[in-house]
Amino acid sequence: MTTKIQKWGNSQGVRIPKNILSEAGVEIGQEIELVVEEGSISIYPKKKIRGKYKIEELVAKIPKKSKFKEVDWGPPKGREVW
Repeated sequence: MTTKIQKWGNSQGVRIPKNILSEAGVEIGQEIELVVEEGSISIYPKKKIRGKYKIEELVAKIPKKSKFKEVDWGPPKGREVW
């Protein structure tokens, strides 16, 4: 397959067709590794890491001064279960 490098803002990018991503097992938003090997650019999907974040660590990063309150969205409009 042939494609070209395009300018997007201050960056350059390559569009990769959905079928190529699917065949390589890569999903949109997944991190990839770019490697230069003998004058060629190779793209490798990074392994998905399950459990990368712990909820306790994420909650600990919430600023202590943050104030959260309940929001009343009004009465149910459909089949919501409260």
